[in-house]
Amino acid sequence: MAGPIASSGGSATTTMTAKPDTASQKNARSRMGGMAINSSSGAPAAHSAYPLFHRIVDPLDMSSVERRGQPLVGREPPKQSRPFGLKEAPTYRPTDDEWKNPFEYVQKIRPEAQQYGICKIVPPDNWNPDLAIDTSRFHFRTRKIELSSVEGGTRVNNNYVDGLIKFHKSNGVNFNRAPSVDKRPLDLYKLRKAVETRGGFERVCKLKRWAEIGRDLGYSGKIMSSLSTSLKNSFQRWLHPYEEYLRVARPGVQQQLEMENGGPLTPSPGPSPLKKQHQPTPSNLRDDTPAMKASEALHDSLKNGDAPVKREPVATPSENSRPVSTSGFTPVNSGGFTAVNAPPPASSGFTPVNMPNGSHRSSETGENTPKREADTPNLSTMTTLDFRPALKRQASDSSCRKSKRLKQDVAAPVAGSRVIQPRTVPRDRGSEWKTGDGCDACGKPEDQDKIIACESCDNGYHMHCVEPPLKARPEEWHCPRCLVGTGEFGFEEGGVYSLRKFQEKASIFKENYFREKMPYDPVLNCNRPVTEEDVEREFWRLAKGPDEGVEVEYGADIHSTTHGSGFPTIERNPRDPYSTDPWNLNILPFHQESLFRHIKKDISGMTVPWLYVGMCFSCFCWHAEDHWTYSANYQHFGATKTWYGIPADEAERFEEAMRKEFPELFETQPDLLFQLVTLHNPEKLQKAGVKVYAVDQRAGQMVITFPRAFHAGFNHGFNFNEAVNFAPSDWEPYGEECVRQYQMYRRDACFSHDELLATAAGNNVTIKTAKWLAPALERMLDRELSARATFFDNSQQAEANKSDNADLQSVKQIEIETEEQDPSDSDFICAFCKSYAYLSRFTCENTGKVVCLNHAGTFECCDAPEKERFTGVIGHRTKPGLQQSHKLHFRLTEASLRQVVNKVVDISRKPEQWAEKLNNLLEDDPKPSLKSLQSLMKEGEKIPYELPELPELKRYVDRCNEWVEEATNYITRKQQNRGKNNGKALRKSTAKSAEVEERERELRKVENIKKLLATADDISFDCPEIQNLRERAEAIEEFQLKARESLVQYKTKPISELEELVEVGKSFSVDIPEVDALERLVLRLGWHDKAKEYCKSAPTLKEVSEIIETGLKLEIPEHDEHLSQLRDLKQNGDIWESKAKELMSVENVHFAQLDALSKQAATPTMPVSPETLAQIDAILKKQREAQDRIINLYHRSKDAELRNRPKYKEVREVMEALADLNSKPTGTLDLEREQKRHEDWMRRGKKLFGKANAPLHILLQHMQFVETRNESCFDLKDQPRMPVEPASREHTPQDSQVEDGNLSSREVFCICRRSEAGMMIECELCHEWYHGKCLKIARGKVKEDDKYTCPICDWRKKIPRDAARPKLEELQSWRDEIPGLPFQPEEEECLDKICDHAQQFRDWMKQYINPTQPTTFDEVANFRFFLRKIEGADILLAYETNFLRHELHKWAPIAPEPPPIIEISQSTRKPRPTKQQKLMAQYNVDNPDDLPQHLRTKRKSDATPKSQSRLQPADTPHKSPAPALDTPSATVPPSLPTTIQPVEEESEPDHKSSPILDPALIDPALAGTSVFDPPTLTPDSPGPFTSYNDDSMFEDLTTGSL
Repeated sequence: MAGPIASSGGSATTTMTAKPDTASQKNARSRMGGMAINSSSGAPAAHSAYPLFHRIVDPLDMSSVERRGQPLVGREPPKQSRPFGLKEAPTYRPTDDEWKNPFEYVQKIRPEAQQYGICKIVPPDNWNPDLAIDTSRFHFRTRKIELSSVEGGTRVNNNYVDGLIKFHKSNGVNFNRAPSVDKRPLDLYKLRKAVETRGGFERVCKLKRWAEIGRDLGYSGKIMSSLSTSLKNSFQRWLHPYEEYLRVARPGVQQQLEMENGGPLTPSPGPSPLKKQHQPTPSNLRDDTPAMKASEALHDSLKNGDAPVKREPVATPSENSRPVSTSGFTPVNSGGFTAVNAPPPASSGFTPVNMPNGSHRSSETGENTPKREADTPNLSTMTTLDFRPALKRQASDSSCRKSKRLKQDVAAPVAGSRVIQPRTVPRDRGSEWKTGDGCDACGKPEDQDKIIACESCDNGYHMHCVEPPLKARPEEWHCPRCLVGTGEFGFEEGGVYSLRKFQEKASIFKENYFREKMPYDPVLNCNRPVTEEDVEREFWRLAKGPDEGVEVEYGADIHSTTHGSGFPTIERNPRDPYSTDPWNLNILPFHQESLFRHIKKDISGMTVPWLYVGMCFSCFCWHAEDHWTYSANYQHFGATKTWYGIPADEAERFEEAMRKEFPELFETQPDLLFQLVTLHNPEKLQKAGVKVYAVDQRAGQMVITFPRAFHAGFNHGFNFNEAVNFAPSDWEPYGEECVRQYQMYRRDACFSHDELLATAAGNNVTIKTAKWLAPALERMLDRELSARATFFDNSQQAEANKSDNADLQSVKQIEIETEEQDPSDSDFICAFCKSYAYLSRFTCENTGKVVCLNHAGTFECCDAPEKERFTGVIGHRTKPGLQQSHKLHFRLTEASLRQVVNKVVDISRKPEQWAEKLNNLLEDDPKPSLKSLQSLMKEGEKIPYELPELPELKRYVDRCNEWVEEATNYITRKQQNRGKNNGKALRKSTAKSAEVEERERELRKVENIKKLLATADDISFDCPEIQNLRERAEAIEEFQLKARESLVQYKTKPISELEELVEVGKSFSVDIPEVDALERLVLRLGWHDKAKEYCKSAPTLKEVSEIIETGLKLEIPEHDEHLSQLRDLKQNGDIWESKAKELMSVENVHFAQLDALSKQAATPTMPVSPETLAQIDAILKKQREAQDRIINLYHRSKDAELRNRPKYKEVREVMEALADLNSKPTGTLDLEREQKRHEDWMRRGKKLFGKANAPLHILLQHMQFVETRNESCFDLKDQPRMPVEPASREHTPQDSQVEDGNLSSREVFCICRRSEAGMMIECELCHEWYHGKCLKIARGKVKEDDKYTCPICDWRKKIPRDAARPKLEELQSWRDEIPGLPFQPEEEECLDKICDHAQQFRDWMKQYINPTQPTTFDEVANFRFFLRKIEGADILLAYETNFLRHELHKWAPIAPEPPPIIEISQSTRKPRPTKQQKLMAQYNVDNPDDLPQHLRTKRKSDATPKSQSRLQPADTPHKSPAPALDTPSATVPPSLPTTIQPVEEESEPDHKSSPILDPALIDPALAGTSVFDPPTLTPDSPGPFTSYNDDSMFEDLTTGSL
């Protein structure tokens, strides 16, 4: 036997024999629930209690794995040939449109793909979801897979050899090595099979067929005599005693297993379950029992040694030699596999791993997650597995999900697997026998020193309880149960890995395994790379080779609910478009067409995906999906996964081939194919006639398996897959049949098939749903009613039998309870067959067990007799009367159930009912009504299902509708007019007018009506339009007769009668020749009547022209009297029209001629154009209105009272309105002279303010600006104060702080006397703060340490001014001219305010400006304050200004010379160049006459009156003579020296040229300092320049400076 194989990474270890657990391993297994933790599993024991999702490791490097679209993934290598000659399953590549709906696409490919059982789908290139799992947190537990044990033949061999070794060791024979023949180890199992197939040991010896057996075993034929002897001796010594023991002991062990599991292990077609029997134990097995006979045979063989047994063989036990059983069990070794007649009940707690209740199977692979019942102990061998129950999601979990495979037990979040042979015991025990436990035979705990434990299962027995009794404690002993074997099988758990660690393990294993196996390649100068064909051949070699026990690990059945899905989910990745993609495996099971939508709970592994992490050689065994559903498996990344598939048509042949190949496994495990633990070579399956197909899945590809398609496969390396089930409607019959199989084998179902159907029926059932649901519901109804009827028949029979019992006082019918709500899953699972009893169930009040109706009464749910179970009552011998012990629970009564089914059936029959209506309609009437056909068609269109007859009906109805539409054109009049209008439009807009006209003419032919009537007969239908069209044809013939008569006798008929006849002809919607002739006759008669009226009273010129044109079209003769008169009228009208347009087009309109034309148009015989006449009347009207207004305004301007004179604005509007007239009415020139006189007054005012070149309307705006500024400066509430700093640091003072229209409630600064705003600067002398904007000081030119002297302290500093400041005296003189103006000026009110405020301030200042009183130094601050207010005003108070400047220079001189006398105050702004100056600069000329001719300014005529003096330019100030100094209003105070000449304000002098003066002259406190020294500032005081960010205060001050 091969020794262990180990790699550098510890990835592969193999062992052929099981070693007993060490003490530490046993203790660890006890602590961990019976699981032995392998030190090489990859997970430290210290971390076993640490939650997997809390572990954080290095993430997986996604660039190191094969992914779709990455460079590592190349083209798929072509498969020249596969091992075993397997054919490839189809591969599909859907387009983007086909990929949108997965269910539609699967149904599209199903007819072809289902023939292979599996297929591969390559998604479109643009479909590539990212892996949504956090690889740094993803941890999983693996299962160990020993490849040589999963293959069925190898497992049978190992089981047999293991039992053989135990048998001999139990009898004191050391069997450590297999015997050798011809220097080769003898394969004992193959020898046993060869002998068995040839009739057994005695028959082979009798026929001398040992040489033939030797050739079958592969031995050479040269030594056949010695070979035959060696084979015979080996069989006789080692195998024959064990075979004899098995022949006798196997029936008893089989019967014991049946009792523990509730009945026979094979399926039964019959409904009657096995009766409960007494469990056979070694203590009650006497001489006539099979176990006793097997023990005797064993001792006989040992006594005889190697000599052949020459006694009569032990007879097979008869039915009377064992407990009575109705199971019909037949020993398998006496006649092969024989089915029994009843499925056994589940009574004991024993649940083998690979039994129906013990397998947790994978959706993708078929590996199982073994489980055991809570009372089942584990093996004591090293290969013992902790059967950790599969996790069931509790009610606290979202969606109330339940496990896919198990109902009552919990599944491990990660499943483990290694092939082992776990033991089972008939009662609850720990992992091994302990002191204090009782005997498993008698159940008594006494005589502990005499209890011996089985080395395999740890069951304890008294030495005197075993048969034969043991006198001494043997060195090693095995019970009969372990020697015969139970066939139980499972996998061992592996370690816990992250993806990165598992990738390392998988890579090291594959590299080490193939390192020495690949041949040398001289081209590459290294070993040849491993191909997929190499891996596939090596996998199957290892699987069928018992001598090489390679062990790998597989992360299978990893729950996505606890570990996360590889696809993005709507909960974790709501913005990822793949989270709602229909191919997302989290979405696919709940597609709108999936039947899983009707399952009320999520099923992990079916409706919730499971994950699979594979390595090289990790595999999944042959299996079909749970409930035979579809499955979808997507590979996120990694190496190739090879799949093998068997279509559903080959399923029975496959099952038969497996039973034939491995009968030993199916003897004890008839449901082996449900357990997902067995592989079989595809080559042998093909030889058995089974069709097997293969396909390779790579990263980014999806494999679909079809219902009941068995599949298996293996991995070529590290990969990551995700799988889920889905169920289209075509799955339902498969699901129903699978549930029947589950019931036969007593397998747990994942959900109730009947509940799914009932839920689907309770939802909104469409016809498409009803088509598959109705047949299923009908089958369910028949099955359910049949079960109920059978039960009631048995119940009635039992009642009839009970009525004869004298102990029972009365007979009571079994109680039936109808439930309103669905029970929980655990409440309606049959205790015997494990099926869901959804529609009806039988409950035992004594034990609480639930049984389906198929096994109700016959299953021993309690100690009551069968008759009492059927009747539901128990009669007590001690207590009189009857008690209810059993109940029937119906989810739906028969009537409700029929109602639900009939409702769905009716919906499903809607298409057939519609088709039946259609057939009846066509059969009853050869010419069906179009209305009925249309109604039936509309009804069919409303049916949401494909109706084969509907397209043909639509075509027929459409043809009828086309006929009706064409006939309607001839029935109604509307269509004819529309056709003519459309024809006119086409003739105008297209070049095919002749063709269109010809087509219309063809459509309007009378012959078409007759053709339509003939077509209606051909179509064979009926409608009102047919009769209407026939009546129309008859009416046309009648009309033609009348029209011909009228054309001959038209002079005797009134025109109204002819017109009516024409209308009748037009109403036929066809071209009738008589209609055109009549219409032309009527038009000519009507033209003559209209011409007579026009000649008497001419209408408009247009109407006369139109009637003349109409007459010409009607071919009225040229000499016609009325036509001649109309032409004369038109000529007169044309002359009038041309004259009127000529007069209106001249510049100076002659109103008298226009008035004459207007009167001429009033005559009745003059046709004129209404538009021209209206224009003439409008001009005359405007002329008269303008003249009246002008005369009125001129007379009002002469009124002696000024307030009665018109306002200037009114006059301006009237004069502007005259521009629309091409002439000036009488009095216009007089009003223009008055307007000019008024505007001259306004120009004088503009000149005073320095706005001579500005438009007139600027005057009022500027005056309003001046008024606003003066209001602040001349505010008498603003009194002198000590210098203060700005109190507010706000950007802009709040408007609420301004009271009474002034700023007196707030500190004001600067010459503008406004609150602080924007950047402010402090004068170092007077310490007053000024706005930087008022002094035109740019923010960027000011530095923090600069010194500043204000213009008030230093007269040489010029105050920036945007406009000239008129003297108050000039404004008062200008105001005095207002009474002599012809109109009321708009500026009067504003001018009064300006003058009044200034005069009021001057009067108030007289108390401070008194030349007769001497001034003092103490008044310097007041003088500065008043001068600051006067300088800030926009009118000049010359006298006050000169006085204050002189006094300030007198007491606080800054400049060396005194200030000059100011007579005028002009703008300091640089004049803007005029347009002419810009052009002269552009052309570089000095004389305007040198400019190009087209650019020269037009000069005024020399005839300009002298009184109209030219306006002075803006940059030429008008100098007024200074007033006398001896008058009070003189601008020069008397104290000033007469040598100082009055001058204008000049530009600001340079500071640097001014001498430094003694500050003591200004302020004695400043003695010893320089005027320009920076002031000393405290930390809290602002600097000399304070900035404010908001300059909005000055917006109102600058809007008028234009």
